[in-house]
Amino acid sequence: MNIVVVMAEAVDPNAAQQLAEELALPFAATAPEGCRYALTLTADRLELRTLGKGAPGPIYVDFVEGANAHRRKFGGGRGQLLPKAAGLKGDYLPQVVDATAGLGRDAFVLATLGCQVTLLERSPIAFALLRDGLQRATQTTEVAGIAARMQLVHTEASQWLAGLADDQKPDVVVVDPMFPDRGKAALAKKEMQAFQALIGDDLDAEILLKAALQAAKRRVIVKRPRLAENIAGPKPNTQIIGQSTRFDVYVNTQAAGTA
Repeated sequence: MNIVVVMAEAVDPNAAQQLAEELALPFAATAPEGCRYALTLTADRLELRTLGKGAPGPIYVDFVEGANAHRRKFGGGRGQLLPKAAGLKGDYLPQVVDATAGLGRDAFVLATLGCQVTLLERSPIAFALLRDGLQRATQTTEVAGIAARMQLVHTEASQWLAGLADDQKPDVVVVDPMFPDRGKAALAKKEMQAFQALIGDDLDAEILLKAALQAAKRRVIVKRPRLAENIAGPKPNTQIIGQSTRFDVYVNTQAAGTA
C-alpha cells in the first residue's frame, strides 16, 4: 500500500499540518513504519520523497532552474514537437487546456511560447506540488510572466471539460495519460516511476479523450510513447513523431483555419 504522510523539515510545522488537513493526509513529525512516501515541506520547496534504503531522489516542481529552465532557453522554441502539434504558427497563440497536468512540463513549454494554459490535475499530491512550483515561479522575475499564463485547477478533467459553456471552450486540449505496462517506453527515471506508482494510471483515458474532443474548438493533442497503440476511439488526423514520443493530433475540421 502506498502510504503517504506530510512532514516538515526546517520550517514551521503548522504550515505542514495545514497542508495535511487540506489533502486529507496524516501529519507526522517522523515517518511511521510502513510509510513509503513523505510529502515534505522544506525551507525551499515542497517535495515528494520515497522513503527507505536505495530510494530515488525527491520529486518537486521547479520552473526556475533545472530541466524546465534548460528547455526554456535551449529547447528549440516553436520547433519542438508539442508546439507543432498545437498548431502554433505566426501570431496564432491558442488558448490551451492541459487536461493531465502532472508536473506541468508540457504546459510550461506552451506558456513559455506565449499561450494561456489552464492546467487540470485531479491528484491532490500532484496538484500540491504544481501549486508550490507555480508560487515560487511567480516570485522569480525571469519566469513570473510565464507563470502568470498558467492557471492551475484541482479537478476531474473530463467533468470540468464537459461543464464548459461554448464561449469558455479552449482552442486546444492536451492529454498525456499515464498507462501501465509501457515496457521499454516506461518513464526512465526512478523518481518518475515512483511518481506514477503513487499517482496511479489513467484508466479512463477513453472517457477523457471523448470529453476533450467535445470541448476543443480546434484540436486535441494526445501524447503517447512512440510505439504505443492509439487510445480507443476515433483515429487521429495526423501524428507528429519523435524519437521516443509522438503526438496524435485530432483536428476539428469544422473550425476555421485548422488545416
